[in-house]
Amino acid sequence: MSRKNETTVFVLSLLITLVLVGSGAWAVNNSLIDITRILNLLGDKNGNSAARPDYTMKGIDRNSTFHSVPNIQTGRFPYGGSTTWAPIRRDVDAKIRQEIPQFQIVYTDPIGYPPGSGTGIQMLLRNQLAFSQSSRSVKEREHLRAQVRGLKLKEIPVAVDGIAIAVHPNLNIPGLTLSQLKNIYTGKITNWKDIGGPNQKIVPLSRPNQGGTVEFFIGNVLRNEEFGSNVETINTTTEALRKLSRDKGGIYYASAPEIVGQCGVKPLPIGKTFKKLIPPYQEPYITSSECPRKRNQLNTVAFSEAKYPITRRLFVIVKQDGQIDEEVGEAYAKLLLTSQGQELIAKAGFVRIR
Repeated sequence: MSRKNETTVFVLSLLITLVLVGSGAWAVNNSLIDITRILNLLGDKNGNSAARPDYTMKGIDRNSTFHSVPNIQTGRFPYGGSTTWAPIRRDVDAKIRQEIPQFQIVYTDPIGYPPGSGTGIQMLLRNQLAFSQSSRSVKEREHLRAQVRGLKLKEIPVAVDGIAIAVHPNLNIPGLTLSQLKNIYTGKITNWKDIGGPNQKIVPLSRPNQGGTVEFFIGNVLRNEEFGSNVETINTTTEALRKLSRDKGGIYYASAPEIVGQCGVKPLPIGKTFKKLIPPYQEPYITSSECPRKRNQLNTVAFSEAKYPITRRLFVIVKQDGQIDEEVGEAYAKLLLTSQGQELIAKAGFVRIR
């Protein structure tokens, strides 16, 4: 057994022993210390679960349609969450409402807060939503808040997405490594000439730190370091792309479907090293002069096989409380995991998970 594993086992054993000695066997079942949560906390240094379960639903026929899902609830059910999900809400959720009119899912904006994965999960915990859509996994502190309220949060993956990096169409660089991208957004690299580009000041753009995409970027690209003082905050992706099309030094990150097909910006290949740069688009690259007659398409193979280095899953977050909201969230996830749902998700610009 490695020293790291020995340490993990020792810490876990010590915690369990303290629970048993301090409160007796009753505490193991009823105290606020949840052994599963302790296992998750003993994950990697970035907070990823040591053994996060895969909640992809089983038993759904590959030729299934929305009407294959049994026992769909009747009523009006509010939901919300990640802005990344906007194409799914537009193209998939509208089709669900059309084909199953009794299942009236209604998107609900937060009051006083910007929409996003974290906001949606908080609204779910406050019983303001039946289920939530997230572009990141549930955080440990959110699991603990749910536990205090006497329930659990279940995350069901339904699609694959990637984070694409966009620059001005005329910026002539082959791509970026993850290390370079991190150094740009933490303020360590401030001119494109320092990484083989022109003598041009770099202007990094980011949305406010309240959505799942920003949180994912900070955790998985910046490795939980803070943004540099050179990063400019932009409220929406639409606003950022407009600014980027005019600013030759700009750079921005967002969900790949929001960037890859755009005419006014250029998505960059990204890699762990320069020898392994992977484009988020299908090659050959279509230049902005050819657009909109032709548009770049997502590199679905690289995303589905996790070859592209900034890949993530999209989740339906379900409240496990034994109430109707749990049934509604489960039903919605099953609809998305049918063959019909997965086909519509692909048409909306994301990658099928099954």
